[in-house]
Amino acid sequence: MTSLLPFISKTYQAPVWRMEIDDFTQTLFLEIRDHANKQVSFSALSLQNGDVYFEGFTTPERWLTGIEAAYDGVLLLHNYQSATGPVHKGITAIEAVSGKELWSNFTLAFDHLSVNGPVVYNVQLQPRKLLLIDVKTGATLRGYEPVVDQPRDNKIVSPQLLPAAEVNNLYLPLSVHANAVHYISYNSFRIVSLHTLLQEHLEQHLFVYNEEGTLLYHDLLHNAIQKMQPEAFVLHNNQLIYLKNRSGLIVLKL
Repeated sequence: MTSLLPFISKTYQAPVWRMEIDDFTQTLFLEIRDHANKQVSFSALSLQNGDVYFEGFTTPERWLTGIEAAYDGVLLLHNYQSATGPVHKGITAIEAVSGKELWSNFTLAFDHLSVNGPVVYNVQLQPRKLLLIDVKTGATLRGYEPVVDQPRDNKIVSPQLLPAAEVNNLYLPLSVHANAVHYISYNSFRIVSLHTLLQEHLEQHLFVYNEEGTLLYHDLLHNAIQKMQPEAFVLHNNQLIYLKNRSGLIVLKL
């Protein structure tokens, strides 16, 4: 019997392309890409109470933009140098709760997120010099110091990809396609995502069990698909976060 219910359940008008979590404020940011209309939009939700901070947020650049990182209540967006290349250029900072633009700088590019804030560089200068900036103002604080500015852990736990034989059969209610499952053992929960073949098409399912093998939750993530999908879920601070049919966001409290 299902005994877990979604804490957050939302469906968007286009596929969710990327998710980012700000661990300071427990905010989940989403990048939603509408390929048909070449439009990218962004959304922010509280993982503490489920409130939607903003939704359908767009920038003047309709398509060549995306999520870079999130830190201390601020979402960082990037542009692309060209429509055909993956190189990022420029940074725009958006306040999580209000959706207000705090600052933008199109000569900077993001390098990585440190425990002390974003580390960036000026694309116009060679050789590249890394700088630590203030996420709320964009001001340079000092040069990057590798020992002090260690990479920040976002506390997101991804599942292991395991052969089906390594997972207790109690947690495999369907025939497993390609002998591969995504699996996490977390406290008293056992979380499994698997693909199964049904009438020449694949389905992807998500199951949550307790240690004894009692089913607590089940969802069909994709049906009638032609190829196996990547990892279906992540864990963050006692919350199970996953996408359903690419455009549906579900969050469960474990």
